[in-house]
Amino acid sequence: MPTPPSAAVRDEPLIRDRGDACPGALRLHGADDGYLARVRIPGGLLTAAQASALALAADRFGDGHLGLTSRGNVELRGLADGCGAALAELLDAAGLLPAPSHERIRNIVASPFGDPGQVRALDAALCADPAAAGLSGRFLFAVDAGRGDVAALDPDVTLLERPAGRTLIRLGAEPDAVEVASAEAPAAALEAVHYFLEAVADAGTRAWRVAELPPESALLAREFTVRLIAAGVASRFVPDAPRPSAPPPAPGVHGDALCVLVPLGRLTTAQWRELPGAPRTTPWRSIVVTGTDVAPAGLVTDPEDPWRSVTACTGQPGCAKSLADVRADARAVVARTAGPLPVHWSGCERRCGHPRGTAWVDVVATAEGYRIGEHHVAAGELVPVLAAARNTPQVSGSSSEGAVKK
Repeated sequence: MPTPPSAAVRDEPLIRDRGDACPGALRLHGADDGYLARVRIPGGLLTAAQASALALAADRFGDGHLGLTSRGNVELRGLADGCGAALAELLDAAGLLPAPSHERIRNIVASPFGDPGQVRALDAALCADPAAAGLSGRFLFAVDAGRGDVAALDPDVTLLERPAGRTLIRLGAEPDAVEVASAEAPAAALEAVHYFLEAVADAGTRAWRVAELPPESALLAREFTVRLIAAGVASRFVPDAPRPSAPPPAPGVHGDALCVLVPLGRLTTAQWRELPGAPRTTPWRSIVVTGTDVAPAGLVTDPEDPWRSVTACTGQPGCAKSLADVRADARAVVARTAGPLPVHWSGCERRCGHPRGTAWVDVVATAEGYRIGEHHVAAGELVPVLAAARNTPQVSGSSSEGAVKK
């Protein structure tokens, strides 16, 4: 089975022959169900007024729904042709847009119960730096509170909180890291951006992400330490740095907060408005709120609910490349395919939105039907084969014949 492009191990450098076409709030994407806008929400942080503005935008210009992405951003779909200027005006008035040059590069995921100060400082540093506008819309930052939850999402630059006011900065999947004072972490992350952009220019491959750099241009923690010291940031090289790992927060009550899972990452504006206060979106298509222990109807707070580990791309009718209505098919069988592994439904081989940092069951629509690993299945075979695959150990070459991807 083909490996998802983002996870591919490359024998030769990936050479990008075009600019990044990732959609944003100003660069709308034409889909089969209308135009799409992706509003960056750094760290998932929203004020109550901003949350209200997003719902208003979805109702006024779109299809009355909000979509949560695997980076905790918000998508508006079904947008009418010609609404771009009015949409931008509404979002800008709510403080949801920086300068146009930096609008698509604010991809910051964060531990949902972590201190928001580090996220805001990093976002401000990025938006104030002219060079950062050269990043692609795919480049990802993670601000991890020390649990290892968002550090597992394949970020390009990770800020991992450590005890005593210290932060580890990791570049891509590099085993080594650099330790700095937490107050200096945003500045260190910005220096990582400059290091990456210089490496891209030297390599000549127009790489969008750290993992796409050829080996001879790889970012190294030891060299990064030298750069930081030269830039006036006191730094310490940490070989084989700690790499904590933790699952995402389960649906349900967490202290004074409630984590609400949104099935397939899509909810109505009515459901969104029922969430109290300032919702915080997460990269696991859930929302954290305070002040309530009750979720709007149709959203999930039970940690054992089967929706917890089911995701899907947009599929038909919204995507022209999709070969199936994967969301409808996922809904039809979700309750009968429970198992320990997440399952991701893809309408084509691109596998948009597939899980990160974990093994998963790979369900891909083809012209002949669904393929679960190497199995092509008819509708009547879908449930038993999918259920068996979800219970398969995370080992390649198992009886699922590659249904489990990592």
